[in-house]
Amino acid sequence: MKRILILGAGTAGTMAANKLQKKLGDEWDITIVDEDENHYYQPGFLFIPFGTYEPEDVIKPKSEFLPNGVNYIVGKISKLDPAANMVTLEDGVELGYEHLIIATGTHPTPSETPGLEGPEYGKTVHDFYTFEGSVALRDALADFEGGRFVINLIEMPIECPVAPLEFAFLAEAHFRERGIRENVEIMYVTPLDAAFTKPVAARHLGSMFEDRKIALEPDFYLERVDTDNKKLISYDERKIEYDLLVTVPMNMGATFVQEAGRGDELNHVNVDHYTFQSTDYDNTFALGDAANLPTSKAGSAAHFAMEVFVPNFVNYLKGLPRM
Repeated sequence: MKRILILGAGTAGTMAANKLQKKLGDEWDITIVDEDENHYYQPGFLFIPFGTYEPEDVIKPKSEFLPNGVNYIVGKISKLDPAANMVTLEDGVELGYEHLIIATGTHPTPSETPGLEGPEYGKTVHDFYTFEGSVALRDALADFEGGRFVINLIEMPIECPVAPLEFAFLAEAHFRERGIRENVEIMYVTPLDAAFTKPVAARHLGSMFEDRKIALEPDFYLERVDTDNKKLISYDERKIEYDLLVTVPMNMGATFVQEAGRGDELNHVNVDHYTFQSTDYDNTFALGDAANLPTSKAGSAAHFAMEVFVPNFVNYLKGLPRM
């Protein structure tokens, strides 16, 4: 039986497994691999710090979203050998394939920024892009009574580019509801030249920061974090002090992509922008945030991409012309 191997059971990988199983039926053996048996509803991470969602509200078993007929393996990917059509898991299991779909996403990588990852991470430095980070931030906000509250977007691209802005507004509302807004100075620090970079959004929404008295520090390219003295330091030596820092770390793709030599500088898979096919290997495709597409890294992009990918991929397998 011909084999399709899908790496990653997030939004893109799960959708691909469901749609391809319906289209191909028993003609192909479809296997999907993910290192985590739990599905996390990532948009919910934004609301856990403010108590709108409880941690258990965003967790469900990934197996619930996969159809009968799709093989589901829980395991961490250790190595991709595209020349041999082989994926090796951390426990030594080898998975061969005729066609490979990489959908392992993009992930916050604080280790890429000097000083960011250390003993203060989870104490005075937090993120809300991970489940553990959002829960720790909830506890930190409950204890925060005042001071400088800094939200720092380090670099683009990131998952859900609008989320840091949403977080800033939710935080401001949270401090008002707690009755401590006058004790909190909120600062939004970004490498972009404005909070809202699209002209239409800037024109209609640009006053939202000023109205809420949220200070904006644009064009700030973070070089390092001095957690001992609670300072952000830019490449041009600007320094911003904080009492509580919420960071949006650099996002990077899977390490195995880099080690296989199949990714860009951020480990996102090099693909044709119209077919999602690897520019290096004809039998390899990448979907969602794992691909280096010039689109927003957001769940909605994966939904739109699927409408093009699935019929084209099925035609490709059957040797028919693509759309």
